[in-house]
Amino acid sequence: MLDIVATCLVITALLAYLNQRFVGLPTTIGVMAAALVFSLTLVGLDALGIEHRLWRFEKSLLLSIDFADVLMEGMLSLLLFAGALHVNLSELKAYRLPVAALAVLGTLLSTLLVGFGMYLALPLAGIELPLIYCLIFGAVISPTDPIAVMGILKSARAPKALELVIVGESLFNDGVAVVIFSLLMGMMASGLAPTLGESLDLLVHEAGGGLLFGLVLGYVTFRLLKTVDCYQVGVLLSLATVTGGYALANKLDVSGPLAMVVAGLIIGNHGRTLAMSETTRQYVDMFWELIDEILNATLFVLIGMEVVLVLFSANLLVAGGIAIGVTLLARLLTAGLPVAALRRVFKLPPGAWKVLTWGGLRGGVSVALALSLPAGQERDTVVALTYCVVVFSILVQGLSIGHLTRKTVLCR
Repeated sequence: MLDIVATCLVITALLAYLNQRFVGLPTTIGVMAAALVFSLTLVGLDALGIEHRLWRFEKSLLLSIDFADVLMEGMLSLLLFAGALHVNLSELKAYRLPVAALAVLGTLLSTLLVGFGMYLALPLAGIELPLIYCLIFGAVISPTDPIAVMGILKSARAPKALELVIVGESLFNDGVAVVIFSLLMGMMASGLAPTLGESLDLLVHEAGGGLLFGLVLGYVTFRLLKTVDCYQVGVLLSLATVTGGYALANKLDVSGPLAMVVAGLIIGNHGRTLAMSETTRQYVDMFWELIDEILNATLFVLIGMEVVLVLFSANLLVAGGIAIGVTLLARLLTAGLPVAALRRVFKLPPGAWKVLTWGGLRGGVSVALALSLPAGQERDTVVALTYCVVVFSILVQGLSIGHLTRKTVLCR
């Protein structure tokens, strides 16, 4: 395990250095692009019959990593807590309507639209995928990832309201998507569609329980922080809250992602202002900013490298293009158009609907959920489709969202 961690960190550090020194792209996008180009080069050489030790080494490295387990049981809790820690709760409350609508209703509707859309469109590419797997793909690809886009929005000086809505939606829709994914996986295993009561019970238990557990966890940590004035202890308490809290949430069968978001909001707001000295605040902020940057960079490198394990064919590449179109259309219908129609209710600037639509990037959570499916041809299809959408959203949408923001929002 130590060798694997060391190897991943060395590769990430080298790619981050090369990007910063010679390319200059945003770190997460740059390291992923570099890893993707390098991996595709090795795949191409192998396809030409030119065997290379690097290709065999990369493949063996990735096979030794359970990507779904590493992200869902490790990285995700730290990333969500770090993201929530720096969100101003009072400002977020002002936009609770659009955030709740996009994170809950938007994710659910997106799952249905993408699922049924892919079920109808995939035969055009010569691929048959059962409806349940199409719906699972819809749940997999619906949660958005703000990691790559937030730095670009800040550099483009996007309105604060727009940043808050994008961050708030992405923090909460991860947990909602995981609940929907679990529900669909249970349906596939049993072969029976759950009743409305059973679905609501699961939603209340996992999502509601996660929110309540996060509230208790955050409050307990806040009270502990208030009784000490030592930055070392403060950092340790925050780290223990995330690692121990996420593990306990899984034991309680409540949503760990939602619990981490709520705990992060409490500690980042009430804890920062009422329970930490200036020195403790500085160290806690710096610690979690570093954790956030390191894990994000490593995650995106792994996403770029995973291409060597994805089984592609000509039909799957065509289907990947269809999946990109269906996903963007679903994003437009579930986020863009509602915001455009209810802009005054959502209190967002003109043109925000375009940024919300195009800025709905997909990332590590989607890849991890796809890889967690049981082995089989259907899993390979879903993984390939997910990979196409994720790579497109990060490289194409991520690199153009800044220009779109400046053009559509700031010029008004």
